Order: sequence, then structure tokens, then C-alpha cells
Amino acid sequence: MNVTRVDFDNVMVPNYAPAAMIPVRGQGSRVWDQNDNEYIDFAAGIAVSCLGHCYPPLVKTLQAQSQKLWHVSNLLTNEPALRLAKKLTNATFADKVFFANSGAEANEAALKLARRYAHDKFGEGKDQIIAFNQGFHGRTFFTVTVGGQSTYSDGFGPKPGAIEHVDFNDLNAFEALISDKTCAVIVEPLQGEGGIHASNQQFLIGVRALCDKYNALLIFDEVQTGVGRTGSFYAYQHTDIKPDILTSAKGLGAGFPIAAMLTTATIADSFTVGTHGSTYGGNPLACSVAEVVVDTVNDEVFLAQVKAKSTIFQDALTEINNQYAIFSDIRGEGLLLGAELTEQYQGQAIAIMRQAAQEGLLLLVAGANVLRFTPALNIPEEDIHAGMKKLSLAIEKWLSA
Repeated sequence: MNVTRVDFDNVMVPNYAPAAMIPVRGQGSRVWDQNDNEYIDFAAGIAVSCLGHCYPPLVKTLQAQSQKLWHVSNLLTNEPALRLAKKLTNATFADKVFFANSGAEANEAALKLARRYAHDKFGEGKDQIIAFNQGFHGRTFFTVTVGGQSTYSDGFGPKPGAIEHVDFNDLNAFEALISDKTCAVIVEPLQGEGGIHASNQQFLIGVRALCDKYNALLIFDEVQTGVGRTGSFYAYQHTDIKPDILTSAKGLGAGFPIAAMLTTATIADSFTVGTHGSTYGGNPLACSVAEVVVDTVNDEVFLAQVKAKSTIFQDALTEINNQYAIFSDIRGEGLLLGAELTEQYQGQAIAIMRQAAQEGLLLLVAGANVLRFTPALNIPEEDIHAGMKKLSLAIEKWLSA
């Protein structure tokens, strides 16, 4: 059956506005559409395809597992899930893992666990969740309410209660809000959807200390920053603190849906049998793929290359800015980078993204004013340089239009 972009408008719910082209195959950091046009991929499925498209070891692993076991219910466990859980706990602060399918589900589990833990340990009334303005934690009604962008949560009726927001990196405002009623604080070490804003180390240290003071759990949402994206396996590992709960998704499966919530044994004990679950969480296909991802990314040499490629990206963006004076700031960590447009070009990020696609480059935005770059962590240097040439050409054409 032949399909075109027009079919999307005819048969799909209109909550997305996809590009005119339809990709049909990919290899590494290159993608081809239905007309065999080639694109360099600086988006990687929004920081998901961390090893590029059709990475051979992942293809081999998935093919092998598909001939063994596809799915079992959570009345049973399976070998890939157990191996993956051991690898994640060995690589992090955590003792226990809960598997899900998406970042929103991992965050939903984290928030529910935090409230249940507070209920078990401290009784009724300790249920306040503090989050940060411009944060993003998923699209379930609970997680989208916790996220600090009301445009995503307004219009759906009464919102879950006892959720408060303060400005990111504002320790004084946070200290004024946290209290004995607070059960959890959730923060992204680097806000992705909110504009590629990094946390201040002293801010995180202060948040950790105040959480300890008030017996509140600190949740790190590492859905976008995790699995090597910032140059460490998880972003908390280049800070001086540890969270109580960490959520991971996106790059964990390198394109295959999987998510994980990681925590300590003491906190995990509040999720007794039947308190939470997932039909597909811990799926053997997904876990077998994620095993290979963890083995590949959690490697000093690999992570050092992520940092080196980050420098190449930032230098290339600086060179473009020297020519066109279009960016007011280039920021981020590792291969989670943002280029904010100057005041003259506010609100035009999507237009530039679309022009780049016409030149054969796929990239992202983070809000209306920031171009976002989340390529595969193993993107070849030649693809970085070739993609930057396309971006430069796109900006030149867009400015002269």
C-alpha cells in the first residue's frame, strides 16, 4: 500500500505537524526519504537514537532475541531484564530498577513512589511535589502538570494537586517554598524542552541539602540527559550530589521503546506487590537492545569522544555565528546543545529548522527561539562538518528570503 504525507492528515489525530517528507530508511547519521533524498540527522529522534540508525550490533541483538522470547507478563521475569537491571545498578547509585516504556511512565512511577514512600514513612499530609518552571517531565496528566509549562497542561480539567513550581536555578525561591510538607523535588540537570538551560552546581548542592533537611526525595529526570548525552553516563555523575530516584528513557533503547526508574533499596520497598505495574515494562526485546546500548555508551573512551564532538559542534556554531550574527548564546553539555536566536530573530527557530530540512539537514527546536542539536553520540566528524555546511547554507538562504 502506497502512503503519502497527505494520508497523515486523513487518518491521524492532528496533535502533530510532521514534515512534508517521510523517512523510509536510515544508516548511522544519514536518513533517506521516499524520494531517496538524503539528510544528515542532527536530531536522532529527539535524543533517542544515540547510536544512530540501524547500528549493526543492535540489529544483530534484536534479531537474535526475536527468535528467543518476545514478551512475558510481569507474573514472570526474563534474562535480558535481569542482566540490564544489574548493569544499571552497577553503573549508578541505585540498588533497584523498575522498567517502563517511556520517559513519562518512568517519571509517573518516580512521582508515585515518592508519594507512597512519604506516606509510609511520615503519614498523611507530606505530599507536596516541587518542580521548576520551564521543566518538562512527560505527557501523562500527572507528569505534564508537574512539568513547568502550563501551555501543555491547561485545558484538560482539574489538575492533580499539591504541585508547586519555582524558577530554575533560583535557590532562594526554592528554599522559601520547601517545607516538611514536601515529599519530592524533581529536576532536570539540564532543561531540554525548556531551552537547553544547565543547572548551576551550587543550586543543585543547595537543593540536595534542603531535601535532606526536610526529608524530601530528590528526583533527577535524566530522560534526555542520560545514557551519555552530556558526556557522562548520567549527568548527575559530573556533579557532587546523588539523587534518590533517577529516571531514564530516550537513549536507553537507542530507538527501541524502554525506560527505567532507578532508586535505592530503602525507597523501593514502598512499591510493594501490586502498587504499580506496566504491561510491557521489562520486555525482553527492549531490554536486550538496551543491554548493548549500556555496554557501548558506559565506556570512558566513548564518553570522551562525546565531549570531543561537543567541542566540534560548538566551534562550528560559533563560526556560523561569526558570519551571520544570528545567535545570542550557544550552550549545553555534551551533545545536548542549543543555539539561542538574537532578539532580532525571536520566534523564528521553527522557520530555520524547516529551511535546514530543505537543505538536507534534520535538527530540532527547544521553544520558539532555540535551535536544538541532539545527534547520535557516535556521529562521524565528517557528518558534523557536512551538516554544519548545510546549516550555514540554510541560514544564508533564510536571511536573504
